[in-house]
Amino acid sequence: MTTTPREELGAFLRSRRERLTPQQVGLPSSPRRRTAGLRRSEVAQMAGISTSWYSWLEQGRVRTSEQVLRSLARVLRLDAAETAHVLSFVESGPKRRKPSRSVSRNLASLVDALTPNPTVVIDPHWDMLAWNPGYAALLTDPARLPPRHRNLLWLVFRWPPCRQLLVNWESEARTLLGQFRANAARHPDDPRFAEIARAVVEDPDGARWYERRETAAYHPAIRHFRHPIVGDLRLRYVKLAAVDEPGHHLLTYLPDDRAAEDALRVLLTEADNRTTTG
Repeated sequence: MTTTPREELGAFLRSRRERLTPQQVGLPSSPRRRTAGLRRSEVAQMAGISTSWYSWLEQGRVRTSEQVLRSLARVLRLDAAETAHVLSFVESGPKRRKPSRSVSRNLASLVDALTPNPTVVIDPHWDMLAWNPGYAALLTDPARLPPRHRNLLWLVFRWPPCRQLLVNWESEARTLLGQFRANAARHPDDPRFAEIARAVVEDPDGARWYERRETAAYHPAIRHFRHPIVGDLRLRYVKLAAVDEPGHHLLTYLPDDRAAEDALRVLLTEADNRTTTG
């Protein structure tokens, strides 16, 4: 599963080349055509580069520029998320320092202050570093999970109740996996990314979508939950970067209506009652 960044970029470009038909880019089609999708020579010609260079690019043998990647994105009809994904492979600039596994006092205080709104802090691997009682009440308390399972992707794909909890589970899961995969592809030597990917592909759906190299960009959205205690509730999903803690993001769910606001308070009260009686 582990590849170099150049090999990952090459595999991604090949997958997108093979999904296009000649008709989609204005080329004639032939019944004797054996190539799936476009030929390398066709892509190279439309992008203004040599066939050999493009072939080496798909094979992960060469580095290339932003200009070439933008041209290929246009030829291959990449959407905004896919274009951003290929541009992330431009080999320039200093490497970022490794993010901390701890959360500052200020960020931890913010997570608590957002209660009862479910809130969690994740690192680049989407490991959960800090969460509030609202998050534990809505989904599950990460503290009850083994440390290696305190991960947002693991929760979505390997924690069975999540499929019933998220009304639009398939759409949500594919979007989250696309965001994660785009990030993991740029860190092929990171053992934690590889470990999470192995866990995801143990799920049949996760394996199928991971192999397709689907990518996605984050967009604010409303998530529809069907909770066994409070029933249906709609929450606005918000993601914020922690500027003073590189690599960390704060994720919070805000009620989309008064019913959701009331439901979150009920969930927190029920959780407190279980803790008291337990």
